[in-house]
Amino acid sequence: MFAVYAAEPSPENPLASLRVGERPDPEVPAGWVRVAVKAASLNMHDLWTLRGVGIKPEQFPMILGCDGAGVLDDGTEVVLHSVIGDPNWAGEETLDPKRSLLTEKHQGTFADHVVVPARNALPKPADLSFAEAACMGTAWLTAYRMLFVKSGLRPGQTMLVQGASGGVSTALIQLGRAAGFRVWVTGRTEEKRALASSLGAHDVFESGARLPERVDAVFETVGKATWSHSMKALKPGGIVVISGATSGDASAAELQRLFFLQLRVVGSTMGTREELGDLMRFCAINGLKPQIGAELKFEDAEQGFRSMLDGDTAGKIVFSRP
Repeated sequence: MFAVYAAEPSPENPLASLRVGERPDPEVPAGWVRVAVKAASLNMHDLWTLRGVGIKPEQFPMILGCDGAGVLDDGTEVVLHSVIGDPNWAGEETLDPKRSLLTEKHQGTFADHVVVPARNALPKPADLSFAEAACMGTAWLTAYRMLFVKSGLRPGQTMLVQGASGGVSTALIQLGRAAGFRVWVTGRTEEKRALASSLGAHDVFESGARLPERVDAVFETVGKATWSHSMKALKPGGIVVISGATSGDASAAELQRLFFLQLRVVGSTMGTREELGDLMRFCAINGLKPQIGAELKFEDAEQGFRSMLDGDTAGKIVFSRP
C-alpha cells in the first residue's frame, strides 16, 4: 500500500529519512479494525519520529502520522484516538505506563490503511469534514485537556497562549474563546498575530512583550524560548500548563519566582478517549472547526513537513485523499 514513512532515525536532518512509497498491507489483530484513511494531520511528533525520538531503531521503517479520520470496512466514518493503551490497564488512560501513540510502536496513519484497537475508532461527527476530523485526535485533544482538565480556569479569567499559529495554539484560542475566557496570545510575526485575532483572541502581543496585566494561566508548548516570559506573566497563585517544548528545555526553572508567588506548573499529555468524545461534542455545540493552514495530497508530504520544520504554519497541516 502507499505510505509516507520514516526509513531510519535521522537526528540532525529529519527530512533526510522521509520516504514516500510502498509498504506492506497491515494485518488486523483480533479486537482491532482496519481504517481506510481519508485524511491525516501532521504533528511535531512526526518530526520527532524522523529524528528517532521516542522510537527504538529496530522499529524502523515506521509509517508516520498520529492522527487520522477515515472509513471502516463496513462503511462507518470514524475519527481515530491516537493513544494505544494496555487493555488490562484500569486507571487514568494517559497515566498507563505501557501506553504509546501511533508511530511509537504501531504503524501510523499516513497510508492507505491503518489498524487500531476497535475502541480507538470513534464515530465521526457529521458536521466535520474528514480533514477537520483528522485534527481532533492530537492537537485539539491536547488543547482540550490543557484547558478544561488541567488548568482549573473559570470563565471570565485571562489565559495567555504562547505561540499563535501552531495546531495546539490555534485550538486553545478557539476553545478558550468559546468557553468564555479572555484570550491573550503572543506571536513572532504580524501575520501570526493576525491569525490569532481572526480565531478569536481578544488581544495579541509580540513574543516576550510586557503585558498590560498578569494572567491567571499560561499555556506553553514552546519551552526555552518563552519560559521566562511565561513565569513573569502569571499572577500570584497562577498556573502554567505545558504540553510541549518545541524550542528545547528551559535553561532556568525560575524557582525563586515559583515558590515566592506560589505559582503552579502542570504537565499535560494528550487526553483520554472520553475526553476526545467530549471535545467533539463541545465543538458541535459551539460550531467550532479546526483552523487548517494547508491541505495537501499525501504525495506532497515533504512540503508539509518542511513547512512545520521551518515554523511556517497557520494552523494544522493536513494530508487528504480526493
